[in-house]
Amino acid sequence: MRDIDVAPSSDNRADSQRRVELGQYVNLGFDRGRSRWVEALWLLVQALFVRSWIPGAWHRRWVLRLFGARIGVGVDIKPGVRVKFPWRLAVGDHTWLGEDVWIDNLAPVEIGASCCISQGAYLCTGSHDWTSSTFDLIVKPIRVRDGAWVAAKAVVAPGVTLEEGAVLGLGGVATCDLESWTIYAGCPAQKIRKRDIS
Repeated sequence: MRDIDVAPSSDNRADSQRRVELGQYVNLGFDRGRSRWVEALWLLVQALFVRSWIPGAWHRRWVLRLFGARIGVGVDIKPGVRVKFPWRLAVGDHTWLGEDVWIDNLAPVEIGASCCISQGAYLCTGSHDWTSSTFDLIVKPIRVRDGAWVAAKAVVAPGVTLEEGAVLGLGGVATCDLESWTIYAGCPAQKIRKRDIS
């Protein structure tokens, strides 16, 4: 058996000095937008009325508006929809939010008119600075323009805009802006072709 040099290389020594210190994570610069009491009340009310499987959408619209969301006319909100902070949500007229949609809106989320956010889609406005040892929070808004479609199980990353009529296909992951009237799919989402409406 030959001898193996087990002394750490300079690269390994440098790696051993790098570390993530989640115990030092402090979220001082983040404004939740409401008091902890309002947030706790929202979690309870959301569980009882918004995420519940009670048929109809009127009570979901009403509760979201009560907590500060701007919800347009004829918005269809299916059971199981989850919204982090309703006071940071705007939804245009005649938009559909499918079952188990998760709007994780640490930053504002604006969804236009006649949009479809399909079952299990995830709109994520928050991430972390992976270059920071304390994993600092980064938040950026999401915009879904009129007529856009986020298909089932698709993910929209922080800071992304889906322009008018854009489509993010089944299970796609949008990490950058999507052009208007264009279909995207994959992870990360790639342009497939133009969207034609007849």
